[in-house]
Amino acid sequence: MIVGGLHADARRAAVARLLADVPGSVALHHDLATAAAGTVVRTVRDATGVLDAGEAPLVNDCACCALREDLVPELERLADAGRTPLAVVELWDSVEPKAMAEVVTAGGLTVTGVITAVDPALLLPYLGNGDDLADGGLAAAATDQRTVADTFARQLEYAPVLAIAESPEADDEDRELLAQLHPTARQVPIGHGDLAGAPAPGAFAADTADGLTVPAPRRRPLSPLAEAALAGFDVESAAAAQHPACALLPAEADAHGVSTLVWQQRRPFHPERLYAALEDLTCAAARSRGRFWLADKPDTLFHWDAAGGALCVESAGPWLASLPDAAWEMVPPVRRAAAALDWHPEHGDRGQHLVFTSPGLDRDGLERLLESCLLTDAEYAAGRDAWQRLPHAFDTLLEV
Repeated sequence: MIVGGLHADARRAAVARLLADVPGSVALHHDLATAAAGTVVRTVRDATGVLDAGEAPLVNDCACCALREDLVPELERLADAGRTPLAVVELWDSVEPKAMAEVVTAGGLTVTGVITAVDPALLLPYLGNGDDLADGGLAAAATDQRTVADTFARQLEYAPVLAIAESPEADDEDRELLAQLHPTARQVPIGHGDLAGAPAPGAFAADTADGLTVPAPRRRPLSPLAEAALAGFDVESAAAAQHPACALLPAEADAHGVSTLVWQQRRPFHPERLYAALEDLTCAAARSRGRFWLADKPDTLFHWDAAGGALCVESAGPWLASLPDAAWEMVPPVRRAAAALDWHPEHGDRGQHLVFTSPGLDRDGLERLLESCLLTDAEYAAGRDAWQRLPHAFDTLLEV
């Protein structure tokens, strides 16, 4: 199973809890902070301490590539030893669980669970941190251009289980923000309760051969965190849940000063007006994501992904409505199902579906700004030929 997250103290606490709760389990960790010296340091430990340590050389001057190359062989070695009921892969700070879960599965091994550890008090500071990972020594490769905010957002939203650290500094707003950002996640407090392997009171073994009854340990039921680690994980379904065409986005919410606005429309954006509004839209919320439709590029589904005051816009392939019928067989069933649930008789699956989540969200102002970026009635009535002659304002951003 995989435990990740930029909140390093919370991550370590979650891993320590799992090692204590599942007797015989071990944790495998690759420390990418040593990459400047040309290697990645690998450690294997159990609840008592370090069992083994070694180094893996960089691959193409990339620490994360070294991790990818070394991870599966190490897990296979642990599996072949036959003494490990659970191998916990503790990811280094900025390594994202999606990539590693896919590496493990491609290597023929089973991922039993994916957990991101979170300190609720640090949620908003990390989501608002637009610094490059490289500035904080957290880049996984020389070419790593990710920011703290977008990396943390993906770590948070990919995992179906969140291990929640005890945090006296966290308040209701922090907890509500976490719930709205990932409403389908199972939240498990890390806690410090009884160990799963401890003897249960009044537990006894059967009579021995000499007629004496002796106490023997009986394991307690697994802790909630251990249950989550062993519950099972579907890599393909998890990837589909992150794809902008069928992502399970948050619903409308408003509580404890935190709001989520779900904005959907069936009219395309005017590319020039939307481009001019990007900065205001990006800074309007701590986190925004979804898919959108540009009038001058009617066949392309665009992905919107913003955190920390930075926006990533990229093509996510064609809208299904733009594909010939024969091509639909090559589309994953989950994508076809998502499109069918939201099909428009004229536009098919084309449309705007953007979600903004933040404390202090100006819902009315945000809706007015978004509406102003759509085609006007006259522009809409002019039809697709006219739409495609509109200024191609996004070409530079998309590097077309």
